[in-house]
Amino acid sequence: MQEKIFLKEVPSDPDLLPELEEFIIEVANKAALSKDKLNNLALSFSEAVSNSIVHGNKLDKTKKIRIIVKIEKQKLIIILKDEGKGFDLKTVPDPTKQENIFKESGRGIHIMRNFLDDLRYNFTPDGTETILEISLV
Repeated sequence: MQEKIFLKEVPSDPDLLPELEEFIIEVANKAALSKDKLNNLALSFSEAVSNSIVHGNKLDKTKKIRIIVKIEKQKLIIILKDEGKGFDLKTVPDPTKQENIFKESGRGIHIMRNFLDDLRYNFTPDGTETILEISLV
């Protein structure tokens, strides 16, 4: 399969989450992602884009979320770029530790790491990139 790229840019509005989920499902279907992997990707993408809107851009609708989706031969890559200052991964509490089990938040990164083949962050002066990868095979 020849590489395909899909782009979308939206304001940081949580009301747009259903539209963005539809977008990623549509692209994943074009990549012929299996149903199980599609569910894992949809959940991970929803978590990542929600984090970008809420934590990255602080719900500021004047700030944008840029979404780049690449379908390559063996994998699908999603790059979410917000305009936030980033965060220190070392300070994110482990949700599997006893003291964090009953906390209402803080499981997103852990979930994404378990559902994706790769999750990484690129912190730049003009925002944070969240990079999600999932294998097509």
